[in-house]
Amino acid sequence: MRTFPDRPVFDANANAGGKDLGSLPEWNLDDLYTAEDAPALKADMAWLEAACADFERDYEGRLATLDAAGMLDCIHRYERIEQVAGRVMSYAGLRYYQNTLDGGRAKFMSDCQDKITTFTTPLVFFSLEFNRIEDETYISLFSDDPALARYKPAFDRMRAMRPHQLSDELEKFLHDQSVVGAAAWNRLFDETMAGLMFTVEGEPEALNLEATLNLLSEQDRSRREAAAHGLAKVFASNIKIFARVHNTLAKEKEIEDRWRKMPTPQTGRHLSNHVEPEVVEALRNAVVAAYPKLSHRYYRLKAKWLGLEKMQVWDRNAPLPTEETRTVGWDEARQTVNDAYAAFSPELARLAEPFFDKGWIDAGVKPGKAPGAFAHPTVTNVHPYVMLNYLGKPRDVMTLAHELGHGVHQVLAAPQGEMLASTPLTLAETASVFGEMLTFRKLLAGARDDQERKTLLAGKVEDMINTVVRQIAFYDFECKLHAARAEGELTPEDINALWMSVQSESLGDAFEFMPGYETFWAYIPHFVHSPFYVYAYAFGDGLVNALYAAYEEGLPDFQAKYFEMLKAGGSKHHKELLAPFGLDASDPKFWDKGLSMISGMIDELERYDG
Repeated sequence: MRTFPDRPVFDANANAGGKDLGSLPEWNLDDLYTAEDAPALKADMAWLEAACADFERDYEGRLATLDAAGMLDCIHRYERIEQVAGRVMSYAGLRYYQNTLDGGRAKFMSDCQDKITTFTTPLVFFSLEFNRIEDETYISLFSDDPALARYKPAFDRMRAMRPHQLSDELEKFLHDQSVVGAAAWNRLFDETMAGLMFTVEGEPEALNLEATLNLLSEQDRSRREAAAHGLAKVFASNIKIFARVHNTLAKEKEIEDRWRKMPTPQTGRHLSNHVEPEVVEALRNAVVAAYPKLSHRYYRLKAKWLGLEKMQVWDRNAPLPTEETRTVGWDEARQTVNDAYAAFSPELARLAEPFFDKGWIDAGVKPGKAPGAFAHPTVTNVHPYVMLNYLGKPRDVMTLAHELGHGVHQVLAAPQGEMLASTPLTLAETASVFGEMLTFRKLLAGARDDQERKTLLAGKVEDMINTVVRQIAFYDFECKLHAARAEGELTPEDINALWMSVQSESLGDAFEFMPGYETFWAYIPHFVHSPFYVYAYAFGDGLVNALYAAYEEGLPDFQAKYFEMLKAGGSKHHKELLAPFGLDASDPKFWDKGLSMISGMIDELERYDG
């Protein structure tokens, strides 16, 4: 079980650029705490320390003897501890992401993490002892009382770890040691990346990562090329640090996995996602098999549009030659997403409203701010917070639609409580990608002519390729990296070679790869913060394509079924959640349906080209 919310996962396609954007909202974190030294925060920390000690005193060695009423009380106390710890860490973390270069904020977050890790060490016994309860007792206990039965999905997931559980002493050691283990290497990565500045030929001053990545989608090819070379130069000069981070984290994971008798490096992720390995394998295989009809075919088409024999990596996200270069102001972005949400359901738009009006979004690009985008659920008695780096490109509107989808999902799931609100990662992308799809279809329906329609379709295809093809290539890279690290230390050149092996396979023969591109693995935060997370993007995209097809086909009561799915949070398995829509992710043909939607869009683009 978690003792405070996971670090938010930065979303996949979140780069942008522009100016004159209007008034961009900033977070108001007062709903969490008003200041580092707020009396409420101090009181919560004092309560937490006492509550953890009391919990251990009252329940250690007794869990197997509790009746249904006693177990329910125990769970409620545990949830309350999670909630308070989560509130503190959410506040500390969000302040830090606003400015990762602020030493005071970094220290505050680190100190909070240290204290809470110490406070919560007495709780380590809970899952260990719970998992030792005999199956017969467990089944009987959770079937006798409806209030208790509600929590069974959370404990089923916890009991899936039974075969991989270590001794109480070792589990406590790992809990305590985490502060100077993975968490420390994560922080080194974050702070190193936030501090990098890139000198790009033709730009008046050095740029941060976000602004430099943004140049890769500029209309001017020389600016894109200059940005790619600027990135490569800085990554190369820091590559030893990034190689050290990856080597250490992969080795640390291998050691823990070995002690836990995990059969593969991916097993832990599959267990936490509550998804079967064969489902992930079916998804991966379907996508890899589809590379020729998706990315290879699309990029050959794009090379033709750009008038190029071969594309370079700086052309991958280039706008079409006919694409209108324009800046989308914040008010327009808000209106576009709101209209798309409202057209599907007025309730969806209503749920999104407070994000704009109550300081739940931090949109502007600022020095030291974490790059990318995310929606952080915080805790179930507050509300989520959305972070963007909004710079006004049309695709930024899609990022807004995506993150708002996450946010609305988190709001709807919150009544499930701390143990059940968190959606397994495979389904966590559903509402976000669906929000994107609604926004895209709204824009497509309003296209003024074939040229605008072609531009919109091409943008959507690229986003889908970035979400499906690129993320599965990332997943394969991670699989190769962890397998290779198990055999010994990896040099930067070793990691570079693994990266290039998946890039050439996934992108196809339309590309040439410039010297220096082999280091571009270095900036991807998912590899550091959340190993093997990336397949969740492809899972979510395939799932949403299938869901949207059901919506377009007029499945009865679709909106009601959709809201019920989101409200379920982590209380149901993906099979149960998808059944009302007639979908089954364990069927390999399911993934082909989603991939066919992308292929169909490329078919349409080829017809325009004909």
